[in-house]
Amino acid sequence: MKRAAAIVASISGGSLLEGGSERVVDGIHTRPELGKGKTYRLVVTCVGRGNAHLTIAPTTSGSDAPVPCDQSVVQQRIKGDDEVRIDVSGAKGSTGVLAWQINIL
Repeated sequence: MKRAAAIVASISGGSLLEGGSERVVDGIHTRPELGKGKTYRLVVTCVGRGNAHLTIAPTTSGSDAPVPCDQSVVQQRIKGDDEVRIDVSGAKGSTGVLAWQINIL
């Protein structure tokens, strides 16, 4: 977990709104309180084996994206909306740790 958290923390820009780390099998499921019309940066990484998938709803807030478990960093600007749902789920057989943060831009 420390390696994944360090990767995400190394991405600068904006103040931290929220973040954390989870096992890939548990995934990330958050409903952050984002200011309507404001812009944020979501940063996600996966350290382990396999793949995960990022889903953001509604689609007007951001786009879905693959998250490989090879220590790559996936970044995305997201827009605040009434209720934004961010989920990252591991593909079958994937193992490791997911880390994420949302920064206020």
